[in-house]
Amino acid sequence: MRFQLLGPLCIADGEHAVVLQPSKPTNLLATLLIHSGRVVSANYLLHTVWDTEPPATARAALQSCVLRLRRLFAKYGIAHDTIESVPGGYRMRADPSTLDLANFRALVGSAEVATDHATEARLLRQALSLWQGPPLPNVTSQTLHRDEVPRLTEERLGALERLCDIELDRGRCRQALTEVWEAARRHPERERFSEQLIEALYRTGRQTEALVEFETVRERLKEDLGVDPGAALQRLHLAILRGENLARPGSVDRRTASLQPPAPLVPELGSGDHTPPAQVGAVNAPVEVPADSCMAETSATAKAPPPALGPVPCFAGRVSQLDVLREMLSAGDPQGNLVVISGAPGIGKTAFALQAAHLTQHAFPGGHSLVRMNHRDGRPLCLSEMHAQHPPGRNGNGRRLLILDDAVSAEQIRPLLLPDSEGTTMVTSRCRLSGLAATHGSLVLRLDVLTEEEAEQLLVNVLGAERVGNEPDAVRALARLCGFFPMSLRIAAARLTTRPHLSIADCVRWLSEDLLPRLHLPDEPHVSVLRMLDSALLRLSPQLREAFVLLAAGAPDGLVRSVPSAAEGIVDQLGEAGFIEDGPPTPCRIHPLFKLYARQYAPFTNRVPSPA
Repeated sequence: MRFQLLGPLCIADGEHAVVLQPSKPTNLLATLLIHSGRVVSANYLLHTVWDTEPPATARAALQSCVLRLRRLFAKYGIAHDTIESVPGGYRMRADPSTLDLANFRALVGSAEVATDHATEARLLRQALSLWQGPPLPNVTSQTLHRDEVPRLTEERLGALERLCDIELDRGRCRQALTEVWEAARRHPERERFSEQLIEALYRTGRQTEALVEFETVRERLKEDLGVDPGAALQRLHLAILRGENLARPGSVDRRTASLQPPAPLVPELGSGDHTPPAQVGAVNAPVEVPADSCMAETSATAKAPPPALGPVPCFAGRVSQLDVLREMLSAGDPQGNLVVISGAPGIGKTAFALQAAHLTQHAFPGGHSLVRMNHRDGRPLCLSEMHAQHPPGRNGNGRRLLILDDAVSAEQIRPLLLPDSEGTTMVTSRCRLSGLAATHGSLVLRLDVLTEEEAEQLLVNVLGAERVGNEPDAVRALARLCGFFPMSLRIAAARLTTRPHLSIADCVRWLSEDLLPRLHLPDEPHVSVLRMLDSALLRLSPQLREAFVLLAAGAPDGLVRSVPSAAEGIVDQLGEAGFIEDGPPTPCRIHPLFKLYARQYAPFTNRVPSPA
């Protein structure tokens, strides 16, 4: 058995891991593990376990927490004395074989004394692969999240910065792009990642993109902080303008190498963002790339297989549609070369695509990549921006899966479609993209809301079977209140996860008082149902916005049974945009959440939507 805290705090045995529920004992265990091998004073434990002023009986309660942990350890065969009672506090016994944090630090320490870059890079990759997401999302201690989690995150980012520096030193600029692209996007406040990205782009012959990236960084710093880029970034910018050779001593520079095969820039899917909202979000470990040299990668030698792609956290439902897709992609059915996954905003399209990618990864030895098709404010990417994420060309590893996420039109994605011989393109969109079905014969999967059973399973996956089983009526009420939308359910479940003493029934009562504004996460402002609907509405023309509000107002039961012939075109466009389901010649369906939004919060009812 081993403990994992570089991600959700859990107890793992081989491939099986038990994620601990938020509780006082979980806070205690996290504190002891972070300081494993050292005595942690009882006073400090009281603050990390209770955060606010500990109650008068806290010391007795602390002993009770230790007893509960020891009982939990006994259940999994962990020695009773793993937690030692010592004068003044407690000490946790752990080493690199039983604690991922200790293993991470040992590997980083070994990398620091390595005698060559190849060994140092290998050790750093091993260390970074231990990270399974943001540390301790299931730990409620504000003290730990304020004092300890930032330090852990800094250790990871420091190792990642060093790894990218090593790859640039070795002339492996294309490989460095994989890590540094994601790092620069996730951590825009760290100029070093931006500097590494710009250098890697320039040294792979992409001077224009490097200059565009510098301007993006400069504008962001000016707008957010009122400062200019640091001296190192400005020197790099000047060197690029002068066309200087930035190859480091002993490296092979892509700008002067004779062979320059195209290669995917976007990190493989196991590495990133996207985690649906519990995030509603999770940051996974950086992707490990083949360790061969720049010149060796152009040979016919088979490359290392892509890293395994894990399942979407807490995914539930969609079994029949996933089975159809898995069978088709696994069999190499030509109809599966282009797949369109469409549905209303918040319906779970991206999560479905990532889960499908996980289930079918054996069919794509060339790996998986993801292209976000829009800026955070909803503006579609231009073609050059999309190619910057995913350059055209073969990767040489075999069939691959390309996911184009949140496309707005068929025209936007046609230039990026993979040839049938190279793999499968999977598109997620609020639009039906019927044009692709007409011109390319795509497989179209339209996602609807979850069933009651699927919604309950999602809550079980997030909250645990015991908590859900204690309040079955409240669980059903919560699912109905959230309209069976995965995004709404995940946000509500995330609130309950961080409030272990809040009953589901009380949560339902609180949400029902002002539903849409309360379906958001305070620490993640962009994870908001209201902002998501605002952003979707802003994509529509003023005529379509007004038509949507009028249709919703005229359908008290959510059904529009007849539409004048003159209005059928408008209704079709609303259906294409994901705001209504079905449509002529059948009745239109408007989801209850959308009706509520149209009635209370759309811009034509005394409110101007704010871009997400």
